[in-house]
Amino acid sequence: MDRARVSSGSPFEASIGFSRAVRVGYRILVSGTAPVEDDGSSTPGDAEAQAERCLAVIVRAIEQLGGSAEDVVRTRQYLVDAADAEAVGRAHGRWFGDVRPASTMIVVAGLLRPEWRVEIEAEAVVGE
Repeated sequence: MDRARVSSGSPFEASIGFSRAVRVGYRILVSGTAPVEDDGSSTPGDAEAQAERCLAVIVRAIEQLGGSAEDVVRTRQYLVDAADAEAVGRAHGRWFGDVRPASTMIVVAGLLRPEWRVEIEAEAVVGE
């Protein structure tokens, strides 16, 4: 089966061995996406602003592989503080309120950069 990839532009892709997103057949899998701007800096602001950035990057990657936000069937949201759940949920709802994918919020001990409040991953299934 053919495999298509989208790069995040991260210098770590080759050394760690990952892609922003991979499409195999009808499935698109998007790696954990942190709130990182195009210049590599962290997205400023609260968890909601950071979630918005994560979701914009995720949907852009899905679109580059022939899908859309409407094709998302699963998301996982990793939070460093449970108090951010409502804010992250609002951002998620703006992107997927009508789609309503299966979704999980998980509180974790930390993310790779201390200023990150959230990291999100997604899966999509595109039609024939």
